Amino acid sequence: MRIVADANIPFVRDCLSSVGEVRVLSGREITPQVVAEADALLVRSITPVNEALLAGSKVRFVGTATIGFDHVDVAYLQRSGIGFASAPGSNANSAAEYVIAGLLEIARRRRIPLEGRSIGVVGVGNVGGRVARKCEGLGMKVLRNDPPLQRQTKDPKYVPLDALYDCDFITIHTPLTREGIDKTFHLADAGFFARLKPGAVFVNASRGAVVESQALKAAIRSGRLQAVALDVWEGEPNIDVELLGMVDLATPHIAGYSFDGKVAGMIMIYRSLCEHFGLAPKFDVTDFLPAPEIPRLQVETGDAGDEELLARIAERIYSISRDDRDTRLIADQPPESRGRFFDSLRKNYPIRREFQNTTVILDKPRESLSRKLRGIGFVVEGTA
Repeated sequence: MRIVADANIPFVRDCLSSVGEVRVLSGREITPQVVAEADALLVRSITPVNEALLAGSKVRFVGTATIGFDHVDVAYLQRSGIGFASAPGSNANSAAEYVIAGLLEIARRRRIPLEGRSIGVVGVGNVGGRVARKCEGLGMKVLRNDPPLQRQTKDPKYVPLDALYDCDFITIHTPLTREGIDKTFHLADAGFFARLKPGAVFVNASRGAVVESQALKAAIRSGRLQAVALDVWEGEPNIDVELLGMVDLATPHIAGYSFDGKVAGMIMIYRSLCEHFGLAPKFDVTDFLPAPEIPRLQVETGDAGDEELLARIAERIYSISRDDRDTRLIADQPPESRGRFFDSLRKNYPIRREFQNTTVILDKPRESLSRKLRGIGFVVEGTA
């Protein structure tokens, strides 16, 4: 079996070599010529998978090691009898931790308390659902908006989008859809931002085109928004460098890039490939995840408040500020090199582990802090 795979899927060669010959290359280098003789194709989000790529090829199975699959023409795959699998939930915790790290960093920079503040979560699936629960763990008031889930469940906890406009924070976690009743393309447009509470904080870690960039820039210029964190951008990898300079936190589409999430996504599509071709899988996540760099973290609480300590602790495990600094270097590149630089930040992204791998040891018991740490995913011991 011949397999073509994105080099940004960790351990893909080590794992998939057990079932076939694996060719690994950059996602943007996956072309019709590359896949012509392949039996299976494994990608991440930057490779458009459609008829233009696969027509005339031998590909019988496509897997994307991502939660979303708007980069895949699933209808074409179905018409062509090509098997397909994604990795729902694999990096959901990673993306949710990214949002929490962003909120804590913005709260620290802007001196905004999180506890008791309201946050609207647009899209409450694998990622948004975790974001909502973690925000509740921080003591925030969470409003959930998800029209498909509301229609499906009739649960009153899913409220209309209008109900979120008075929230102090708003974060988007929808797929990108361009038509239909639940279209999300440019969901956050000029009308959306005009309705937000003045001074709101806005976060987008879903898809870049869910937000209309010009409308977002206008909302920032007018002072309508107090702070903005963006992980996703219209026109990736050639992002708007003016917008880059206007937001508080800028990252290169890496919210879901924890090592735990990447390995989980790889294993999910590996097992789906095995099932598709009638093979027995040999590996699981535990075969590839190394021990965490910081398994135990001792913390002196002193006189610092809960949220200051939370920000310090989260930053030790995941420094969103470092990602922000690295991303801003895009603006220093010649215009023709910026897209390649954006891609290189993703390709060479350092290993980042999730909060669950670290036990926090507090020097003295503090129930409120312990509860919040557990609420965002840490294991906690009350005393040193």
